[in-house]
Formats: sequence, C-alpha cells, structure tokens
Amino acid sequence: MVNEIYNELLSRYPMLNECAEDIMKAYKALEKCYLDGGKLLCCGNGGSAADSDHLVGELMKGFLKKRPFSNEEKEAFGDDYAAENLQKGLPAISLSAHAALMTAFENDAVPALVFAQQVYAYAKKEDVLIGFSTSGNSQNVVYALEAAKAKGIVSVAITGKKESKCSGLADICIRLPETETFKIQELTLPVYHCLAAMIEDNFFEE
Repeated sequence: MVNEIYNELLSRYPMLNECAEDIMKAYKALEKCYLDGGKLLCCGNGGSAADSDHLVGELMKGFLKKRPFSNEEKEAFGDDYAAENLQKGLPAISLSAHAALMTAFENDAVPALVFAQQVYAYAKKEDVLIGFSTSGNSQNVVYALEAAKAKGIVSVAITGKKESKCSGLADICIRLPETETFKIQELTLPVYHCLAAMIEDNFFEE
C-alpha cells in the first residue's frame, strides 16, 4: 500500500517525478525514525510554519485511518470513554508553534537561532528534522539544519527548485520543481500528505 500511495502522488503530480527519489528517501528516513522510537521535528516561516503545524496534525492523530487503541491499551487506560475515542499518534513537534518560547527567545537572545535552540534541546539520535523553506535560504531554518547536523540527526529540507543553503546542508533535500513561492507551496502540501499517508499505512492497520 505504501508504494500505491507514492505512485498515486506521482500520477497526480507528474512534475514531481523530478524529485521522486528524494521523496522516497525522506519517507525511508521517517520510517527508520519511528521504528527506532524517534520523533519528528519540523519548522518553517509564514506559510511554511502552517505546513509544519499541518504535518504534525496528520501524524499525531488519525489521518486516513482511525488508529484505535488495542484491547490491551484500552484496559491499561482505564477510562472507557477516553480509551474508545483516543487515537494512536506518531510523535511530532512543530517548532513554529511555541509562541511564548519563540517570542521570549527572539526578545532575549538571537531571533535567527529560534529553531536551532529548540532542535538542540529536543533532538535525540533517532529523530528527524524537516525544514520547510520555499527559498531554501530562510536563515532560521538554515541554523536549524546546522543544529541537526551538530546533534547527529537526519535532516530533510523541502524547498523550491533552486540550489540553496538548505539544499547544501540537509541530508535529504526535496527540491520541488517550481521557483515562485505560491507554486512551491502548492506542491508542498501533496508531498507531505503523501509522506504522512505512507508512514501511517506502515504503522497502523486501521
């Protein structure tokens, strides 16, 4: 089913064949992350911050599947109502979502390092960082990728077509085949929806 989801993406968006190999590499990195008990960290600015939040939402609760608790998990939880309605999640954190932390750090320290600060504090060796940047040169995302490298975790950048600071730093860079910001954003959504759907299909039966 994972391959079917991947092939459907490429069928619906043929232009993504240019970066198909890197999309699969990103999936494999996420698969290993979750098999090893890791978590996803992701970040971006503006529309890319929304993409970061959106991807976390698809991973932390049911996306295409309901992800119910097993009978054993329900018994361990105790509260029948909660156990029947909670869903299994894949741990993911949007570094763009912490308003108090971000504004405090930006006010008290160096604004461009706000994501790097969080990567350095959160990251464990099993984790993956995804940095969204349509230009590929957003300085706070670049520093986040540098922090990921310093912490020894796998990094993925999702950018536009042009080579950039992010494409030079990330272990995997999905360079979407557009150069205008809104067109890059239009391709970003189906790519991370595909990644979320493939990961969900791998880890959950229903």
